[in-house]
Amino acid sequence: MNRVYLTLILMTAAFFAGPVLCPAYAQEQNKEPDIMELAENEADRLQRLLDLDDWQTFYVDSTLKHDYPAMREELDNLSKAKVSNVSIYVAVQDKWMEAIDKSYRTIFDDRQWAAYLKSGAAKQQKARAKRKEKAEGKKSK
Repeated sequence: MNRVYLTLILMTAAFFAGPVLCPAYAQEQNKEPDIMELAENEADRLQRLLDLDDWQTFYVDSTLKHDYPAMREELDNLSKAKVSNVSIYVAVQDKWMEAIDKSYRTIFDDRQWAAYLKSGAAKQQKARAKRKEKAEGKKSK
């Protein structure tokens, strides 16, 4: 019986002491993904999905490596300003995702654009348009 309690106590101590004794491990667990890595992964995903040429992948990667940090900076500024209205954050995200889609339209050919829309982008665009329409409706009242 004492052995079970001792094991339980040691396991609990190890669980709570782990992050204290290994701060690098704890930091790695709480670290959000690198934004440049996210951009590269998305460009690679689109290259495979849409059979992009190398030059197209380069432009997609460049677009994302510009727009993702710009969006993050704008969202961080809202957060620092203690903005608590979630719809403002969503509007900023929608604005940047719309810019990304506009850029994609100039990069992709018609076949790739159709495949991109079919992969879920059309649904996201409709949702953004609906949110924008709803927000504009509230402004005019």
